[in-house]
Amino acid sequence: MVIERRFCWALAALLLLSVSALLIAVTVGSVTLSAAELWAVLQGGGDPLHRTLLLDLRAPRAGAAFATGALLALSGALMQVLLRNPLADPYVLGLSGGAAVGALSAMLLGFGAAMISGSAFIGALCSALLVFGLAQGAGSWSPARLLLTGVVVAAGWGALISFLLSVGPAERLPGMLYWLMGDLSYARSPWPAAMLLVAVMVLALPAGRSLNVLARGPLQAASLGVPVVWLERGVYVLASLLTAVAVTTAGSVGFVGLIVPHMLRLVLGNDQRVILPASALAGGSLLTLADTFSRVLIAPEQLPVGVITALIGVPTFLWLLYRSR
Repeated sequence: MVIERRFCWALAALLLLSVSALLIAVTVGSVTLSAAELWAVLQGGGDPLHRTLLLDLRAPRAGAAFATGALLALSGALMQVLLRNPLADPYVLGLSGGAAVGALSAMLLGFGAAMISGSAFIGALCSALLVFGLAQGAGSWSPARLLLTGVVVAAGWGALISFLLSVGPAERLPGMLYWLMGDLSYARSPWPAAMLLVAVMVLALPAGRSLNVLARGPLQAASLGVPVVWLERGVYVLASLLTAVAVTTAGSVGFVGLIVPHMLRLVLGNDQRVILPASALAGGSLLTLADTFSRVLIAPEQLPVGVITALIGVPTFLWLLYRSR
């Protein structure tokens, strides 16, 4: 796989940004860690309070934020190829709505954090199966049909979410609303999301050339020997799985999967061999920095990270729309 030198430099810059974002996340907060204190902890020494703060609290949360952002951005890039729409995002097919219904139902029943995450994952997968089954029907499906089905299913999930919020007890509403806005406060381990991210990158990168052809249309892809039906189904399954795991980890975090791949396409072009890894690195960096900002903006209180991504995403998206006129 040959990639131009300027693309290699861009990926190297994004990798440096990712490392910097993770270092900022683990050192900045109510207790700021210096470089010497961080190095001492990494060597196995240092103050016990600093070890607990870094290894038990900040590092898992920073890892979960980076993995979640990378999954959302990668899913958004795949959705944009699948639907051949540069404004598609991971939630366009109602996956976040299904996950939200599952998570909020578990909260109403008084389940713990593990059951809430599991219910969110099951809800997202059920939504993916429902949308795909309805869009396919008795014959084949098209991107337009898939998109319209997803919009209708998402509207149905929205009605159920409003119902659950209406009947929920007052003492549980703050937690439910925080989950809907996206919150990493209860993120436990980043490893499931990180392992999925690595596995999907290993699977998706070799298919970069086929995805480039698919983005130009199914007829041209079929004429060049690309197995369009199986490739589209594979992209849908991968994007749905990425979104399900991301939503399970951090709730419904908006705009990361929309603005990151869209902005990278404007800067780097439309080569999926570059866009996919670049989206993962940029999305992870963005959500890591946004989560750090949400922790320190009104400390000791914390904001849902979805609020920060929305404040960043809305003006950025409007600027992109204005620029693309």
